[in-house]
Amino acid sequence: MPELFLAVPEDRGEPAVRVLLQAFQRGVEAASPHAALAAHFAAGLRGPALVLGAGKAAAAMAVAFNEIVGGDARGLVVTRYGHGLRDGESAGSIEVLEAGHPDPDAASLLAAERLGALAQSARHGEILWFLVSGGGSALIAAPLPGLSLAHKRRAATCLMHAGADIREINTVRRHLSAIKGGRLARRAHPTAVHTLAISDVPGDALADIASGPTIPDPTTQAAAMKILERYGCAVEPEVLAVLGEARNESPKPADPQFAADSARIIAAAATALDASEAWLRSRGFEVERLGDDLAAPARELGRRHGRLALEMASSTRPIAMLSGGEATVVVDHPGAAGGRNLEYLCALAQVLMGHERIFALAADTDGIDGNGDHAGAVVVPELIALGAAQGLRMEDALERNSTYEYFSRCKLLLKTGPTRTNVNDFRLIIVNPDRTHSQESSFA
Repeated sequence: MPELFLAVPEDRGEPAVRVLLQAFQRGVEAASPHAALAAHFAAGLRGPALVLGAGKAAAAMAVAFNEIVGGDARGLVVTRYGHGLRDGESAGSIEVLEAGHPDPDAASLLAAERLGALAQSARHGEILWFLVSGGGSALIAAPLPGLSLAHKRRAATCLMHAGADIREINTVRRHLSAIKGGRLARRAHPTAVHTLAISDVPGDALADIASGPTIPDPTTQAAAMKILERYGCAVEPEVLAVLGEARNESPKPADPQFAADSARIIAAAATALDASEAWLRSRGFEVERLGDDLAAPARELGRRHGRLALEMASSTRPIAMLSGGEATVVVDHPGAAGGRNLEYLCALAQVLMGHERIFALAADTDGIDGNGDHAGAVVVPELIALGAAQGLRMEDALERNSTYEYFSRCKLLLKTGPTRTNVNDFRLIIVNPDRTHSQESSFA
């Protein structure tokens, strides 16, 4: 992954911040496509392969597949703009396309069409692999007949801004799509489809990763309709018609067409947190795991973790509190810049009130939090005072969903660029870092 960038003057808790950054980097590296695929294909692979894929990690997965498995592979993967091949990289005969995210675009429509055609083109003796990671829902878009791309975008955007969690959003997406919810795999049958997934969803449900193009759908049209109603999203007549037509129901897990298929998660939030935990323990921290799949509102989660950190601070022990998952945010000001990790950190900092022995980092492992150019940020004891010196109030930042400006002007944003993996949010709070028996003086 690219080198981490954080503009933190050396007098702002620099050793503790360095611990946060190194722990995050260890986690992201452990969840990289190369590490995950190398473990899966340790015994090698025989025979030709048709490789399809979608997601923010898709290009890196294709590169790793080409390096690890060898040259007898053809196919196509789709990733987000800017997450494609790097200088000097090759995916062999696996083509890499880039498309829109979080909003699907014309390239997303073309990508879905081409993946569908390739799925039907499997040759005798070829093994069909589908490499999937988070972000694929937007990157391959094929609305069901009667719907336009705009219909799908409006439904998904409404749910995102209303604070729906990813499972709810993807339930709706699957029922408006001609390629999600197992429909891509159905085009490939009778050729068996073998899915390898890097999970970005709390709970690691395969059907929710990129809305499950190759995974039969356990949810229903009625459930999708209830979700739209629950969040007050206007159900357009075209959407209502599609969700009311029984023939549009997605394939289900009991469908015998999927009996020969297989699916496996090769990296997830736990992968990153396990690696970070091992590294932190080697540096003298006691590690508390607060959960790999937390999906509460970001502000609520930040306040809860802040109170827990204050309790831990009464101890003399160096403690690290790790958690993952995907918090939610209600966006009242769509034009503002921020993200769920920044909102989490603001709420955490409000509870900590500048406690001198507590530091924190929260970031999205894909390198992009919300709609900015940042992965996340860090909290240092001086954070609220730094904001006040800039004429900023944290309460205002949360009220206006403008947390990006707050951390940017305090020079505490974490920027990585695209990491080309995606196991969702990584959150770390360290308490009493000065009491560890081992501190590194530089990145390793």
